[in-house]
Amino acid sequence: MKQEARNTLKILWRAVFWVSFPFGILSFVLPIYGKELGATALEVGGFFSAISFVPVIVRPFLGRALDRWGRRFFLLLGLLGYAAAMVVFCFADTVWLLTVARFVQGLGQAFLWLSAYTIVADVAAETGRGHDFGIIDEATNRGAIIGTTAGFTAIFTLEGFGLGWERIWFWLFAAYTVPALLALWIGWRGVQETRPQATTQPIESLSISGQLLALMGIVCVTGASTAMVWPLLMVFLQDAMGAKVWELSLAYLPAALISAFLPSRMGRVADRLGRKTPMIAGLLVGALASALIPHLRSVIALTVLWAVESLGYTASVPAERAFVADIAGEDTRGTSYGLYTFAYFLGAALGPLVGGWLYDNLGRATPFYLNTAVLLASALLVAAVLRESRATNPDHFSL
Repeated sequence: MKQEARNTLKILWRAVFWVSFPFGILSFVLPIYGKELGATALEVGGFFSAISFVPVIVRPFLGRALDRWGRRFFLLLGLLGYAAAMVVFCFADTVWLLTVARFVQGLGQAFLWLSAYTIVADVAAETGRGHDFGIIDEATNRGAIIGTTAGFTAIFTLEGFGLGWERIWFWLFAAYTVPALLALWIGWRGVQETRPQATTQPIESLSISGQLLALMGIVCVTGASTAMVWPLLMVFLQDAMGAKVWELSLAYLPAALISAFLPSRMGRVADRLGRKTPMIAGLLVGALASALIPHLRSVIALTVLWAVESLGYTASVPAERAFVADIAGEDTRGTSYGLYTFAYFLGAALGPLVGGWLYDNLGRATPFYLNTAVLLASALLVAAVLRESRATNPDHFSL
């Protein structure tokens, strides 16, 4: 890899690391804070749907814009959107304002991650794409671990001083605004345009490959299914096990560490063995974990289950993103990632609402069993429909 490409990845890593500080804690405290404000399970699902609606609307057009005008400007817009979302979160003391904050965060998400994925596809060597996508996943997860640890420390400290949830929430996200602004500054100062010819080189009309369409269908369904259960998980664990927030945070720590240090190594496995095998393995492990969740009765069992599920996730995600790069043309990477992420967020926008309704009306376990069936069917589709478009590289393999 050229030195310029290495430098681009390093700077992108830093920006993604800092902007990711609130990601982990939001998954834990957003459902809990929502319940404090009187939100139903359906409204909690709405918090998670809200962040996905903007990408659904924007991504198909944004991908084309990245190919036409370049990546850097849209990356900076995404970082700015995340910083703005932290400010809105500070003042979110009603269910409606929490939903607005998630919409603003969705705007940042729509721009940031599509630009980041496309930049990685631009600078990564074909035989190392899985590894490089894994590096960016590690930056996200390491930032989330540090931010989550600091956040829970702040929550417990402020609770000790007798502050209520609304004041704690304000100071927590006031603090998270600082790393978000730092990420924006790093991106503005350091990330260079990876498609400088964008404004001068015409783009041929895009012919969407059948493989991309097939992957979009699979990703849409699995995105809806996994998004259906994740916001309900914290609610379920509190309802069924009576687990406290600090117990859940400790239970998730081994999984978080796996996500922070293994994606690049798992990406190398995808570079060595191909994309389909890790994708199938991740779906099967996710299905098993979802089937077991309704039967959990101890925090120790939850810890083990989360760790195993995280192993599957770190194997499948870099492989999936590298697969998109493999089948995308050099001049249409932005468009391809725009369509790929559009499919995911379309599912993610609908899934939490469906899950909330099922949880309220058909029983706590229903969303988890439905997710198991969907992930198993998707694993079969990956095996039967998707085709590798590149030869594996036996020399590009080291852990």
